[in-house]
Amino acid sequence: MKSRSASIALIIVLCCVASPIRADGLRDAMRLLHVTNTASRFESAALSQTRDIIRTYASIVSMSQEVHLPQRIRDSIAACYAEVYDWERFSTGIARILAENLSQKELRLLTDFYSDRGLPPWEIDTFKHIISKADRIARVSADFIYANSTSCVDRDAVLIHEYLGRDRSPAAEPMILE
Repeated sequence: MKSRSASIALIIVLCCVASPIRADGLRDAMRLLHVTNTASRFESAALSQTRDIIRTYASIVSMSQEVHLPQRIRDSIAACYAEVYDWERFSTGIARILAENLSQKELRLLTDFYSDRGLPPWEIDTFKHIISKADRIARVSADFIYANSTSCVDRDAVLIHEYLGRDRSPAAEPMILE
């Protein structure tokens, strides 16, 4: 019984000690995301993909039905993707992934590097080790984003099908040329 109590006490102590370490790691990971301007780059990539999706939808509708996809439908589709891929929905999870895969030393080294503080020569091996982790972190991050986002595709299809099923005479819907 004493050994079991001692084990439980040890676990509680380790949890109390580990929590600040994890919190510091998460804070360092959030700082790294800020310094690398990841939010802006993520939003830019999401916007680019959204434009490509809308362009694909518009092309399919134009080629198959010989009509143009109205701007209001394009805007509605864009709004869905903007909501689903809002950086704020993913930032803490991505920071957690970084904190779980990189040590505090590695996070701080990257933060210094991206803050134009340079890389000390004795840290080159550490930097190479960090780079070797990049593919795994990218894969885990992509899986996280996929698992924590909903799809706009079904909603997009409904919008487009409803539009195509309506009266599309020239008076009913103005054509927008791009």
